[in-house]
Amino acid sequence: MGISPAVLRFSAVAAAVVAWFIAAPHAPNLSLWTDVILVSFVILPATLLLVPLALPLYTRRWLPAATVVLALAAFGFAEAGWGLPANFAKLFAAVFAGWSFLLLFEQLSWVVIVACIVPFVDALSVWRGPTHSITTHHFHVYLDVAVAFLVPHGTAAYLGPPDIMFYALFLAATARWGLRVWRTWFATTLMYGLTIVLATAIDVGGLPALPFLSFGFLLANADLLWTKLRKPADASPEHY
Repeated sequence: MGISPAVLRFSAVAAAVVAWFIAAPHAPNLSLWTDVILVSFVILPATLLLVPLALPLYTRRWLPAATVVLALAAFGFAEAGWGLPANFAKLFAAVFAGWSFLLLFEQLSWVVIVACIVPFVDALSVWRGPTHSITTHHFHVYLDVAVAFLVPHGTAAYLGPPDIMFYALFLAATARWGLRVWRTWFATTLMYGLTIVLATAIDVGGLPALPFLSFGFLLANADLLWTKLRKPADASPEHY
């Protein structure tokens, strides 16, 4: 039996991304803005490309159990000093958590409500809430759970678990309700890249990423969302 094209595509991208993460700490140091452009528009998109390529898994009932296993594996790898497997275990623990959360959603309108609410919650958390407290006073805790996107010489940009979780949730929602999967991937990934650029330009430690993510999701699907939400709920949503 041959290997499916979907598995081959995922494996090829995963191999390229892992190769970069292995090579990056040994690459020569570059200027700040070269690093910013590289991570925002090459490294981050290439790494997050693994999420839509894995979308055929988003309906699996074992996802909650896999989320727990990957989270425990990430902890174990980190304790053992194995940073690379820990990073990818954290990435897919957050992805699977987002897909597990989507299993609880019965209507597309619920996703839209979440997309409208989480930007305010995230902004409040980053500026005055738990995220602000952790990144200001306990930054090592944030690094323990965040997913790193490496640039040459081993420095990195980071996304927290909620940023990855909602990213995965919105992508899976586009597949489930027949929206635009790849346009959503492009828009939301671009928004995350712009978050890094903007945070660097205004010289702040970090910006709330979920407002940018939600805007990308809503913008990429605005006309379809308007049409679908005006109709009665579809009892048999489309799948990827």
